[in-house]
Amino acid sequence: MKTRRDFFKSAAVIGALGAAGLPLRAAENKVEPVPVGDDRGYWISVLEKISRPVLENLARRELRLKMPVEEQPGAKRAGFTHLEAFGRLLCGIGPWLALENLAGGEAKLQAEFIKLAHTSMDAATDPQSPDFLNFSKGGQALVDTAFLAQGLLRAPKILWEPLEPRVKAQVIGALKSSREVPTPDRNNWVMFAATVEAALLECGEPTRADRLEDCVRKMLGWYAGDGAYGDGEFFHFDYYNSFVIHPMLLDVLAVLKKRDPGFAATQAAELSRAKRFAEIQERLVAPDGTFPSIGRSTTYRFGAFQTLAQISLLHELPEKIGPAQVRCALTAVIRKMIEAPGTFDAAGWLQIGFCGHQPALGENYISTGSLYLCTAGLLPLGLPAADPFWSATAARWTAQKLWSGENLPADHALADAGTVTVPALPRGSL
Repeated sequence: MKTRRDFFKSAAVIGALGAAGLPLRAAENKVEPVPVGDDRGYWISVLEKISRPVLENLARRELRLKMPVEEQPGAKRAGFTHLEAFGRLLCGIGPWLALENLAGGEAKLQAEFIKLAHTSMDAATDPQSPDFLNFSKGGQALVDTAFLAQGLLRAPKILWEPLEPRVKAQVIGALKSSREVPTPDRNNWVMFAATVEAALLECGEPTRADRLEDCVRKMLGWYAGDGAYGDGEFFHFDYYNSFVIHPMLLDVLAVLKKRDPGFAATQAAELSRAKRFAEIQERLVAPDGTFPSIGRSTTYRFGAFQTLAQISLLHELPEKIGPAQVRCALTAVIRKMIEAPGTFDAAGWLQIGFCGHQPALGENYISTGSLYLCTAGLLPLGLPAADPFWSATAARWTAQKLWSGENLPADHALADAGTVTVPALPRGSL
């Protein structure tokens, strides 16, 4: 029997990758130097550094062979970690992959990564692939099927529509297979089921109300006030309102509103809450670019700012927050974290940690693939370079203004009674 290594040495596979224009070089263990002040250039260098090992190896059907699995002893995450890496990566870089009219080196990199993403999608969902990923066995499979689904929702014109029919059928089969995981009902996992169903709806497939509308209704029922949701019945002081809850609510409700105008009021209420949460997040960035490590999963690094990043991408920042100050704040955070010694191993893979390599921070559900949710902090790369987020003159963020003595108005909570309704999709419309 041939080993995976023997398979990938075959001339047929290598030839196919070459014909598709896919690179065969190893990832370089560095972030390319970018002049201070070129924030977009720096973000692009970070995106490339993080993405290349995952996309290149999965496109070659070598992800299981090459990606290390760092985890707590006995955690047994090898069955999940590879889908974590791929799904979370596409969730974060999807808007940039879909951005039109790029030029120069950024356009060349985007074209390369689009090819890699398409080839990787085939490798990940082909049951005959040595890198066929786990979409159905164990609860974690639902989690990362959902992140992959979120990537499809964020970039359908580039991650879904161009796929050949065979690959589309594989993707739909993979999404549907996650239904083998029972419908969640106690915490933020309800949004994983809902996000998968929303992607299936966008792919033209029938959905299940218990995993879509019912799950959204349950999540909205846990609203705690001032832009924050409980993670189930109780509020948790961590970053899950940004890792999962607001981003997935925004994406799922956008799909439902498009299908049925009856969801408009619900979507508007959630957008208001997400904007308030983004406003709070901007205030969390200290003058030096640090922020509190609070609660679980802080090894997702700057993915903790996904809600702020997404609200920026949607051009929905509160009026009192300028896009340039968000750009500068997030750039400071990303530099602090990405440049900390030990963030990457010698082959360019992310290592467990918040600021560098800190394996003790990794809970028993954390492994190498989990860490790629950090790319959700890069969502504003889906905005063109001429957008004010990138083109406006550098500006101080709130903490810098306050700690320098600037006289700013006081911050106030969101006045929101928390009562919203979630209609049911007409069954006949599906």
